[in-house]
Amino acid sequence: QVQLAESGGGSVQAGGSLKLSCAASGGTFSSDAMGWFRQALGEDREFVTAINWSDGTTYYRDSVKGRFTISRDNAKNTIYLQMNSLKPEDTAVYYCAAGPIVRNSDQALYTWGQGTQVTVSS
Repeated sequence: QVQLAESGGGSVQAGGSLKLSCAASGGTFSSDAMGWFRQALGEDREFVTAINWSDGTTYYRDSVKGRFTISRDNAKNTIYLQMNSLKPEDTAVYYCAAGPIVRNSDQALYTWGQGTQVTVSS
């Protein structure tokens, strides 16, 4: 069974940068896509970005376009999220996910990491 492990969260001032990593391990990795979701306190978990594992096509929510970049290392079964120009509203627990993220919005179908806290202060 695939397991996902995030790293790289932390605290930063507005305008700063952070880079998250998510490594998949265990079993045979054959996910459609991997991506990042986030959940702010008291809010629902929301899609942030995803990358198709086969062709590298990327997808972003509008509020992070131009600031966040998702990338992958196929050999390491790892994805990264470079977050620049961070805003206080980006504060949330960020979760790595693997599964049919692009073609099916049912989050119950995804494999999830444990989450990592990102805090942006003004």
